[in-house]
Amino acid sequence: ADIFGPGKVIVFGEVIDKNGGTYSADLRGVLKAYAKEQFQKNGYTLNAANEIEGFLFEGVDAERAFHQTGKFEYVNQGGYYHSLPGDPLREFIDTTAEVQRAMGFENEKDHPEVAPSQFEINYTYGEVVAAADQIQLYKLICRQVATQMGMTASFLPKPVTGVNGSGMHTNISITKGGKNLFWDPKGQEKVSAMAWKFVDRILTHGNDICLLLNASVNSYRRLDPHFEAPNQIKASATDRGSMVRIPIGNEKSARVEVRSVGPDANPYAVLLACFKTGLDGEISKIKNLRQAERYLPDNIYTALDNFRNAEWTSTLLGEDVKARYADLKQASADRCPRLLG
Repeated sequence: ADIFGPGKVIVFGEVIDKNGGTYSADLRGVLKAYAKEQFQKNGYTLNAANEIEGFLFEGVDAERAFHQTGKFEYVNQGGYYHSLPGDPLREFIDTTAEVQRAMGFENEKDHPEVAPSQFEINYTYGEVVAAADQIQLYKLICRQVATQMGMTASFLPKPVTGVNGSGMHTNISITKGGKNLFWDPKGQEKVSAMAWKFVDRILTHGNDICLLLNASVNSYRRLDPHFEAPNQIKASATDRGSMVRIPIGNEKSARVEVRSVGPDANPYAVLLACFKTGLDGEISKIKNLRQAERYLPDNIYTALDNFRNAEWTSTLLGEDVKARYADLKQASADRCPRLLG
């Protein structure tokens, strides 16, 4: 399980400003400070679990080689849950899961996903900063294992057209004194009024924060309900085309699932946006907010406009960080053919 070699230590650090406080552009530090504030002020523990999908392609550095090859090659043609012992995708999943366990992950389930050569390796929820750190570790482990097997683990949201893309479904709950505040056995879909207000705020600001949840040009190719990816700003227990889903849960597992997130997004930005919006955002007076006909952008330029024009993103990040983030994404978008998103 030692894929990094002997004597290696992974350290997560924080950036501080010249006065010794949290540097405003260090979103890990900002997320950590926000979680601490919520615990001290309200007694809330912010919990998250992310379902991170990816593709396994033939060859090392397949993404870098794409401009030469013009294609990605699957390692198998199987679909959902389809793999046999000795299959390269199965061997990759098993090896990655073993490494995760050795690094302290509490694994839950793993399986091939719907598209050929696609995978998902799930682990249990954690406190919000640790959960974001685990996203970084998960992707690093996957890429390292794949490289050692002569393959590439890709977390592009839509590397191949005509099949499902990869998402990072983000499951959210809040506990206080060990009690899940999102659980209510008598509530609609068995979640609490607090959970529904959290959902309403996410829906209200869905377009405002889209650039944080879908941070790349490629992300907008994925948002298509025909491929089980959401493009509608609504909430549902069953409709997988909805931005927010309410999964079946119990007292321990009741949660809200934000389905629109791309696996290449900054995990600290994603979780800060979701929690701060869900707890502190506004609730729109739009009629039938949870089922209104509203849509996420289908390209990054619209997402950029929404992000720049929203008052909420200034509150969320501060004017300086907001402007710098938007400029970075604008530069990235301008380097790509517009027809890609």
